[in-house]
Amino acid sequence: MDLQLIIVIILFLGALFYMGRLIYRSLKSKKGCASGCGKCGVDFSKIDTKKN
Repeated sequence: MDLQLIIVIILFLGALFYMGRLIYRSLKSKKGCASGCGKCGVDFSKIDTKKN
């Protein structure tokens, strides 16, 4: 195998690993329920709910 081909394969596998890690971390729920919608982590304490 050519040295350039080996370097390209290593870089490609590294990029695949990086993209897979980004996708996994974005879909993984950080806190709250496991649906991943994000509404469990919202802080509603600063929202004014008084109607005039």
